[in-house]
Amino acid sequence: MLTRKSKTKKTSQSTETKKSEGGVRETISTVIWALGIALILRTFIFQPFTIPTGSMYPGLMEGDYVITSKYSVGYGRYAALPFPFLDVDGRLLGRGPDRGDVIVFRPDGIAQNYIKRVVGLPGDRIQMVGGILHINNSPVDMKLVRNETYTHLSNGQVQGSFNAELIQEKLPGEAKPHLIYDGIKNNGADDTTVFTVPSGHYFMMGDNRDFSGDSRVPVRQMGAGYVPAENIIGRAEFVLASVNADFVIYKPWTWANFRGNRFFKGIE
Repeated sequence: MLTRKSKTKKTSQSTETKKSEGGVRETISTVIWALGIALILRTFIFQPFTIPTGSMYPGLMEGDYVITSKYSVGYGRYAALPFPFLDVDGRLLGRGPDRGDVIVFRPDGIAQNYIKRVVGLPGDRIQMVGGILHINNSPVDMKLVRNETYTHLSNGQVQGSFNAELIQEKLPGEAKPHLIYDGIKNNGADDTTVFTVPSGHYFMMGDNRDFSGDSRVPVRQMGAGYVPAENIIGRAEFVLASVNADFVIYKPWTWANFRGNRFFKGIE
């Protein structure tokens, strides 16, 4: 026979067990909701990316963490990376990028994200002549800002220093100009044939013109080729933060290696 005391004790233990189980369920539910919301935001609103090379210098540097918007350009086949998305033809709710936008995308057949500037829209004729970008047979507006020494890095290692021209370039229809680098004269990328951008595709170029595997280079040579609309992931909006090459997330003593002047820096 149970005494009143033992009954009370059992009831108390049962109540505590239910509270504990309820707390675990509530925690699991909260985590699932949080992950779901994060996935929705990452898929449909914003997504962060790291800049691995100097191909977009001087505007973007190796080690920059950029935030891209997806709603601004619609949703293609890589919208939910690393998860699968709808196999759409073109872009879902896509308005398409504008000439001059800095875009994150994946070239056909390459499982790697690229970031470049849109210089050619569907139907445009693109050509480099003497290091000057021509769009539909007309040279773009360019203005020399200054000459300066440019040190090219790759994976944090110095590859060489060059007497480079810092140039202000403005594309047709672009709201305001951006800066580019021209560090090597008369190289193979300074003079090209005419590229006619196919329907549903875009022509991308890096701002660091001599160190960019972009649409001037075929995909089979690790370039970008013509970029299908459905391969665009998002438009780069701003630099969230930037770190030097010796920053390592699991080494706290390197956490001070941030570039203090690049927090929340806009992208032109």
